[in-house]
Amino acid sequence: MNMAQRRTTIKDVAEAAGVGVATVSRVLSGGSASAETRERVLAAAARLDYRPSALGRNLRQQRSGGIGLLVPDITDSFYARLTDGVLSCARSYGEPVTIGVTGDDPEQEAELIGTLIEQSMDRVIAVPSGDGETWAPALRAGLNVVFADRQVRDDVPGVVADDRAGVRTAVEYLVGLGHRKIAFLARHGQSQRVAAFTDTLASLGVPVDPELVVLARASRDSAYAAAAGLLQHRADLTAVLAGGNMLGEATVLAARELHVRIPRDVSLIMFDDVPWAELCSPPLTVIAQPAQDVGYRAAELVLRQGRRPRTVTLPTELIVRASCGPRR
Repeated sequence: MNMAQRRTTIKDVAEAAGVGVATVSRVLSGGSASAETRERVLAAAARLDYRPSALGRNLRQQRSGGIGLLVPDITDSFYARLTDGVLSCARSYGEPVTIGVTGDDPEQEAELIGTLIEQSMDRVIAVPSGDGETWAPALRAGLNVVFADRQVRDDVPGVVADDRAGVRTAVEYLVGLGHRKIAFLARHGQSQRVAAFTDTLASLGVPVDPELVVLARASRDSAYAAAAGLLQHRADLTAVLAGGNMLGEATVLAARELHVRIPRDVSLIMFDDVPWAELCSPPLTVIAQPAQDVGYRAAELVLRQGRRPRTVTLPTELIVRASCGPRR
């Protein structure tokens, strides 16, 4: 036997069975799947001699220790500060942290979850990209999971900023300035913010235009394309709420290149206060989120023994600067 041969991974099984990594993980951990899919996955696993280290054993006695941290994008300053909070807390406990980047892709997230199970990781903090079912295999495998920034399962503890209050305050501020054509630039996975946006408009008697809710992927190119397309194709637009600092940055760049003046032509509010927001011309009005505190508190939760609160909600704050003006 060649000892140097590469060990079969859950991704290999998925490719051989012609299904996604999430499906393989679900089948092998006893989750729901059709009889045909289950047979195909099990046959591929047997053919490849796939033996995940964390299945079929007493998982809680075989943990490797440490914390696994899954975030959509480590270059985004919000997630960088959240990560710093996790690292700061973990350091005080003497716990190492392994970081994985999902790219806001549920399939990539499922693959990383499978890896964490294989490695017998004890504790996981995640900004979830997929839905709650994506995390079912990790919970069945006995991992101690805490969500940060987003909450997708009621049975998993989480630490989040008060998105609804932040969005509501921002929209009320814009409507108070006379704006009615307000767009929301959001990332995939920000469904709660989108719901808060549309709910607040409706409660204020402002018609909700579905075309003014635009989603972007977790990349600067996608954010710029979304912002530029919105500014080019909706001449009636008078205000934009950007769902994160990358989207806010993209809106500022697109407005500059398209000769759209902020706030004379379009008012702008951005989720997340970052250093460059105050240095912009004009300085940006923002919804400040306690990113580092979210990470620190999530690490405290995942390291805490015994009973834990289901969800910790931290406050947001509207910081008014100079990027908003009355509707013209």
